Amino acid sequence: MLDQVKPVGMNEIRAAQARLAGLAMVSPVVACQAAPPGKTVRLKLENLQPIGSFKIRPIGNAVRARTPAQLAAGIYTSSSGNSALGVAWMARELGIAGTAVVPANAPEAKLEKLRRLGARIEMLSVEDWWRAIRVGRLSDQPGVYIDAVRDPACLAGDATLGLEILQQFPDVEAILMPFGGGALACGIACAVRLLRPDIKIIVCELETAHPCKAALQAGAPVETAHEPGFVSGVGFGTVLPEMWPLIRSMVDGVITVSLAEVAAAIKVLVENNRVVAEGAGAIPVAAALSGRYEQSKVCAVVSGGNLDSAMLTTILQGGVP
Repeated sequence: MLDQVKPVGMNEIRAAQARLAGLAMVSPVVACQAAPPGKTVRLKLENLQPIGSFKIRPIGNAVRARTPAQLAAGIYTSSSGNSALGVAWMARELGIAGTAVVPANAPEAKLEKLRRLGARIEMLSVEDWWRAIRVGRLSDQPGVYIDAVRDPACLAGDATLGLEILQQFPDVEAILMPFGGGALACGIACAVRLLRPDIKIIVCELETAHPCKAALQAGAPVETAHEPGFVSGVGFGTVLPEMWPLIRSMVDGVITVSLAEVAAAIKVLVENNRVVAEGAGAIPVAAALSGRYEQSKVCAVVSGGNLDSAMLTTILQGGVP
């Protein structure tokens, strides 16, 4: 079992900000044009990052925190797509080898971007891929494994999002974000707890795939049935045990939404804000639009926008892929 993940401090977060300058953009915060009555909903548009996802922050910081000698043999990660895009982007920037270990059901939109970035793609069964994530390495892969969930440098990269939200939306009362491995929520929480501990950290999951909700209810990580449907990057079978103590201390609540609500949120974002979100990125927007929370001013993190064109077409026609 790997070591438990600890919170990162402000020095580490500020160092991450400095490393990410010129790599990750300060993404805009805009008003959601379809907010429920009596609610102010703003959107943190991480889908506009160079790789179409917030993962440029954790991956970029983790790579830039290492020395050229450490990176000489290349970098790799196990990812459903967005972390792999971060690794591929950084490998191209540095002129080193980059390998993406992806599950057999990885979305084509992300695979195509990986090919364009020149990444080596290794596809595993979903079971073998998840096993690699739990172990935190692959014994037959050369280079440095970049762990987007448990690496402290990745957590600090995620935390830069929290600093930006506080600056851009100072009267925010709750921040809503999708739950995959838990690093995004815990990273944001590390920054927010240091500066504004009154702000609530609310993770958002699917009604059909909710490992964080199940763990919080059971008081420990538990294996759960999970059917994430067309949504990738979230809704795994369990919370990673190394993340659990941090999650338990940082997460204030969970909102679950249906796949139909996620599809509806994607459609609303396109039609009202001219924003394209992938399924995971639309989960917190669906939660925000549901109004199922006490706070009146919330920020939903649109974590990514790498959505297959065919899925987007189906959604804009009123369907659920």
